[in-house]
Amino acid sequence: MTVLYTAQWVLPVATSPIQDGAVAVAEGRIVAVGSEAEVRARLARLGALETVALGRAALCPGFVNVHSHLELTALRGRLEDLSFFDWIRTLTRLRGEQMAAADLEVSAQWGVVEAARAGITTLADTETSGAGFRALCQGGLRGIAYQEVFGPDPMQAKKSLTGLKRRLEALRPAETDLVRLGISPHAVYSVSSLLFRLVIEYAERQALPVAIHCAESQAEDDFLRSGQGPFAQFLRERGIAWTPPRVSTIRYLSDLNVLRVKPLLIHAVRATEEDIGLLTFHGASVAHCPKSNAKFGHGIAPVSRMRQRGVRVGLGTDSVASNNVCDLLDEGRFAQLLSRATQGDGQLLPAAALLQWMTLDGACALGLDDRIGTLEVGKEADLVGISLAGPHLEPVYDPVAALVTAATGRDVVLTVVQGRVIYDGQRVLTLDEDRLREHLRQFAGRLGTVHGT
Repeated sequence: MTVLYTAQWVLPVATSPIQDGAVAVAEGRIVAVGSEAEVRARLARLGALETVALGRAALCPGFVNVHSHLELTALRGRLEDLSFFDWIRTLTRLRGEQMAAADLEVSAQWGVVEAARAGITTLADTETSGAGFRALCQGGLRGIAYQEVFGPDPMQAKKSLTGLKRRLEALRPAETDLVRLGISPHAVYSVSSLLFRLVIEYAERQALPVAIHCAESQAEDDFLRSGQGPFAQFLRERGIAWTPPRVSTIRYLSDLNVLRVKPLLIHAVRATEEDIGLLTFHGASVAHCPKSNAKFGHGIAPVSRMRQRGVRVGLGTDSVASNNVCDLLDEGRFAQLLSRATQGDGQLLPAAALLQWMTLDGACALGLDDRIGTLEVGKEADLVGISLAGPHLEPVYDPVAALVTAATGRDVVLTVVQGRVIYDGQRVLTLDEDRLREHLRQFAGRLGTVHGT
């Protein structure tokens, strides 16, 4: 059956907006894009079409979120106003001591519900439990579930790698065409140089994508350049020797030959001009998470320079334990305003470029641009419909500008992944929202009784 999605505006990203447009979908792929009249005439030989009429709405490619932590969704609002180091330490304690396996599963599934309701069709998730991977599969979204590995002590490197292999081998049989696995050596302060080398070699052998938290904070910079700060102190207290390389994070990863696998580098807030050159040379991608970085006071990643020099940069929300919402429209608007305010240029990231950043550029950063990111014949049908009828959106002079400057995830009325309706404007159809909400509230009640942060 061919399904015809119609809307006042179709925004293909690859081409100009189409008024009174339509997108035809069959067997999970886009088979026609154009004005409704043209598409109906083109497909007349098929007879009656199943039509989904969105009315006063915009239809565009699904949003691509290049960094999240679904398993942490249940900690939203629980870790406010902490320093970055204390935030990490408290989060690790709460996750380890207070979140049972069932809590992690529900937390990740609720994260998928939130993402689907906000028109996010693809997530690059970073996790330790496998709950994010399973939630993506169960919820019907597209994604990469990067399995984290930790180990700052080189004496424990082989043990850490063995544990990572065991987790991956248990999950790999469940990979699908939509959801695949990756590896994430967490960060330079939590992974020894030996473990980095072992993990990268394993990723190459297994053809697994790699993501790394990178150049995120002043504390990380101090750790590498001078061997000082909370991360260095943390290692010293545990008797782990650390000789600082006295270079930036990105230079350090380049010197370790980690960048040869073209990893997704998460944050890159403190990237220097030299670092950007290394990213360009190696073909690494960057996940830009402006709201999370701002919340911690880390600063602003030089993404304009990165994009100018050809680095593939996607937008990520990070976890809702730090953001606190999974809404790429909101994230994109914040990124645009932040760039304009700091660079004194009110024309940076015009509306069309910002919509492309949320869709095609994210797909490029994840190596999925041959499958998704634009509305084109032959591509997989990942679609999002956004109502333009709200009082905060009227009047609409330019649908793209209206979308990126005023719409939020709450305006989404349809989310489709590979031709399958995941969210119909009322409920997520692939997960039991009521059951998840009740479990989440019970968990919050239990966690609320824990003394101290």
